[in-house]
Amino acid sequence: MRVPTNTAASTVIDQLRRLSQNQANLQNQVSTGQRIFQPGDDPAAVGRVIANEMEQRALHQFRRNADTALELSSATFSSLKELKKVSDRAGELVTLGSGASSPDALRAYAAEVNQLIEQAVTLGNSRFRNDYVFSGTVVDTEPVTVTRDAVTGEITATAYAGNTDQIKIPLSEGASLAPGSNGTTNNGIVDFITGLVALRDALAGGDPTAVAASRPALDAAEDMFVSSLSEHGAIQLRIEVSKAQQQSRLDELSRLVSVDADADLPSTVVKLNQAATAYEAALASASDILQMSLMDYLR
Repeated sequence: MRVPTNTAASTVIDQLRRLSQNQANLQNQVSTGQRIFQPGDDPAAVGRVIANEMEQRALHQFRRNADTALELSSATFSSLKELKKVSDRAGELVTLGSGASSPDALRAYAAEVNQLIEQAVTLGNSRFRNDYVFSGTVVDTEPVTVTRDAVTGEITATAYAGNTDQIKIPLSEGASLAPGSNGTTNNGIVDFITGLVALRDALAGGDPTAVAASRPALDAAEDMFVSSLSEHGAIQLRIEVSKAQQQSRLDELSRLVSVDADADLPSTVVKLNQAATAYEAALASASDILQMSLMDYLR
């Protein structure tokens, strides 16, 4: 009669279970390329992976912030560039109107300046994603308001309805950037339009002296536009540098996560083959052990 002991049977079955589980784990690693499936597989590595992935999520948010900041700065730069073109043409008309010109020519220049005023107001009320670009932080308020002549419909005065604050966007854990225009530029746009109104009225009145007197205000606006355009060029460069730094950090974090979480496939395949061999050997041994009789123990 065969009488294998309960202890021997339990030991063999437990060994087979462990070998089978090890073989299944290695098979999962080979098929998925991952070596960690449960926190208990490698608690220290799991902790590092979680920390690195949290940092990756923060960096992805900073990159989205940088993209938004770059778009806002680009939109602001584009509107300022068009305003600079208006300013350039206004300067040319000042020169033309200050010289010996006929009344008809002066009236023609005044009509052109009137169109420049309308264009400048439209640009001053530019929008980005439905927010006003030059209104500071009150992005739902139209920044440039106008007063029109009840008869002619021409703009006779302008005012600034925004504020001088700037929206700040975080680009990293310790750095934020204001990609929009500042209060000086915002108010300067209104001052520029006021100067255009004065130039138009001087041209329409046929007064070359008054036309010449409008130049200082327009020159000041020209300098303001040049300075602001230069500032936004620097802002965009800073954003691009920040994005490049963030990408470098993301690449390094991805490498660190891979080191901790990815399986070494050549080594894992070798271990899988060894585990399969060990399991087959254990099965053969178990078959012999579980079939032993009392006489086998007495020998």
